[in-house]
Amino acid sequence: MSDKFSKTQYSPALFDITQDIIGGLPLKVIGQWLESEQTHDVALQLLEPYKVRGYSVCSDSAGLTKLTKQKGLLEILAIINQPKEIVYAYGTAIGGQGVGIWAADNTQMFYPESVSADTLISALLTMQDEIMQRCQIRIGLGANYGEFYSLSGGLYGLEADTIEEIAENHTEGGEVAITQDIYEQFPSGHTFAVTKKGELVTKIGDIFRVTDGPRLSNIQAVDKNYPIPYSESFYADLLAYQDRLTDTAFGQELTGKYLVQKVVVLIERESKEAETHEVAMFNNLSLAALMKDVGMRLLPENNGVEIKVAGPIGIYVFDQANDALNFSRSFREELANGGVACRIGIDAGSVLLFDLAVGGKDIAGMPVNIASKMAQDKGEFGNFYLSSGMKEFVDVSQLTEIKYTVSGVEMVIYQG
Repeated sequence: MSDKFSKTQYSPALFDITQDIIGGLPLKVIGQWLESEQTHDVALQLLEPYKVRGYSVCSDSAGLTKLTKQKGLLEILAIINQPKEIVYAYGTAIGGQGVGIWAADNTQMFYPESVSADTLISALLTMQDEIMQRCQIRIGLGANYGEFYSLSGGLYGLEADTIEEIAENHTEGGEVAITQDIYEQFPSGHTFAVTKKGELVTKIGDIFRVTDGPRLSNIQAVDKNYPIPYSESFYADLLAYQDRLTDTAFGQELTGKYLVQKVVVLIERESKEAETHEVAMFNNLSLAALMKDVGMRLLPENNGVEIKVAGPIGIYVFDQANDALNFSRSFREELANGGVACRIGIDAGSVLLFDLAVGGKDIAGMPVNIASKMAQDKGEFGNFYLSSGMKEFVDVSQLTEIKYTVSGVEMVIYQG
């Protein structure tokens, strides 16, 4: 693919589709980028109306991989629901707002700069106390103060990406990690216990761990309704199940009511680098739009449904394994013809599908995790990978068998 993108690389209808189809992809701004000179100055000009200043706080669960091997999907969803409720309740109580849709175990909130740094960190410590007392899993929290771009319900930019990566890959359960910009805002004489976080240095400065400090008192943390992806009826059942996790019969009833059998295809495409983060951001948004476009063209003939395109990832579901395999091969070829490599994971099993209030869909279930482990954790760009279970549905005799262990899970897969 050339250094610059053009609208001629996309179907004309792509930029006319409605919000309920595009979900969180900011196609309007992407279209403006495609029609521009695609320079750093243009990127800044397009992003200026979406600039916000404040705090981005992200979380990720610890120990969830082990739990998923021991418990069913609905029980896992009930378990990860509790920390999300706590994060949202305390966060909104001090003026924060949820970012995106909290379909998985991670969260993100934005706090305006009117919230003081010490109030925010006290709130985060209070959240961790509550989670420690009430929940079966722990979370790591990462917080940064800076400038972000608020587009289509998400936060973009170098600082947003950095703190999200820190929360996901460099925090432990119960931890509160903060950036240098927050640390320097603490008032003189503060009583927080802060240590530098090892040798972790990022493009936005040093990272620190807050190990103790004042908690919030007299706060009304009552609004637990985080940006929920589920239907009202499913969420009501999930809350009921949360209080009846040992009720096997009720769990089986909900499983039969909500879970469906699908073949899941997870595609990760290459990211595109650039001299500045803003240009790279637009280039990768353009590639996400390309994935959206390719999927829209190939899915009808292969009887599939797009779940979402988010960042470099596309997730799709099928009723038939051969349709999923044909789609994957065609998708890989189309991207390769445009100079973009991808890696693909395919697995089948029980999943929960749900429509999002803001448009688009989302999914939860072990097949998504297995597809991700095959493609993202161990896969090489240019290849697709089938789980061992897929050999019941398709011929794998011409594929290469591979055995390895990832995240403590032994896997036999087939590479093509």
